Amino acid sequence: MSEGGAVADGIGVLRIDHVGIAVPDLDEAIAFHERTFGLRCVHVEENREQGVREAMLAVGEGDARIQLLAPLDATSTIATFLERRGPGLQQLAYTVADIEAASRTLRERGVRLLYEAPRRGTAGSLVNFVHPKDAGGVLLELVQH
Repeated sequence: MSEGGAVADGIGVLRIDHVGIAVPDLDEAIAFHERTFGLRCVHVEENREQGVREAMLAVGEGDARIQLLAPLDATSTIATFLERRGPGLQQLAYTVADIEAASRTLRERGVRLLYEAPRRGTAGSLVNFVHPKDAGGVLLELVQH
């Protein structure tokens, strides 16, 4: 579907933003992806609200990113994920044109979101998540930059 078609559907999905991977040690995971695949770390931050230390790695010359997520403490949702499932694919994120409009449309369609209102994400973005039970077991993140 074209970008115009995606916006017209009321959700406004523009592209895949990133794939999130839960890791126990962020520095070790960054080093592995840089050394093994030649990815470039373009952003690292600590997000206390989300309970993570995270890094964005650039894939090739485009906008594709891999997000590595490590827990700040044992109460983090990433710590819980690692305890239950171990390291691995944690989420798929879509860039949306307007997160409020996307959230409203999804709720009208009966889709549950994890947050009532968007929260701060990486580098000051706004984020919300589609409940995995409503998305075939996949945690889908909506990101507005």
